[in-house]
Amino acid sequence: MSVNTEIRRITTNTVQEMKLNGEKISMLTAYDFSTAVILDSAGIDVLLVGDSASNVMAGHETTLPITLDQMIYHAASVVRGTKRALVVVDLPFGSYQGNSKEALASAIRIMKESGAHAVKLEGGLEVKESIERIISAGIPVMGHLGLTPQSIYKFGTYTVRAKEEAEANKLLSDIQLLEKAGCFAAVLEKIPAKLAKEATSLVKIPTIGIGAGPDVDGQVLVVNDMLGITKGFKPRFLRQYLNLFEEIGGAVKQYIADVKSSDFPNKKEQY
Repeated sequence: MSVNTEIRRITTNTVQEMKLNGEKISMLTAYDFSTAVILDSAGIDVLLVGDSASNVMAGHETTLPITLDQMIYHAASVVRGTKRALVVVDLPFGSYQGNSKEALASAIRIMKESGAHAVKLEGGLEVKESIERIISAGIPVMGHLGLTPQSIYKFGTYTVRAKEEAEANKLLSDIQLLEKAGCFAAVLEKIPAKLAKEATSLVKIPTIGIGAGPDVDGQVLVVNDMLGITKGFKPRFLRQYLNLFEEIGGAVKQYIADVKSSDFPNKKEQY
């Protein structure tokens, strides 16, 4: 008798069931095939092809410069390395704001050309029309509230958002609006833990926090930060699980020394 060992793909429905069952959702960013294979094999639930690729892959100061073509390139690479995780792709700055037809066209390109499973976009009421248009075409949407990095020049700072009552009330209104518009989940970034808890209790869709405390339905980190590949970026919400900057640097120094001393390659390492 053959045993079915097929890996069950995580879907948008799966993550909603996880909230209902009280199971926390694990999410990390990924930008390339090799990393996606490692994260997927380890059992991550959701992979976010974040526009943070603009920072950690391309060295830009903000997420604004990355293009739709570049996001599709990264997304396709991640999809090819994934068997189980749900792959969500950020709609980059300028590909959806202010024009819902353009937003739909951008989302369709991502889905068709990368093979991803959902898109993510920042904002609440301001992007309601774009969200509804994308969802009406059958494309799942993850929302993103709180600190929205694509609006960095509006905020002027990466500090904690929604500490003031008016902004907190708008966030609570927006999370309900995202649910009503049909979003399957929402990221809450860098907001007070108490507010994140309240927002999470208001909706049936899962909330995934980054710097939003423990009372959300899941957590997301930028993989390069979590693994210690990036140096010098240590916000309060970041738990660094490795220091790959030092470890990789040490390995490279040893390689250089072995080459310089003619130790590499040795007799076993040649034909």
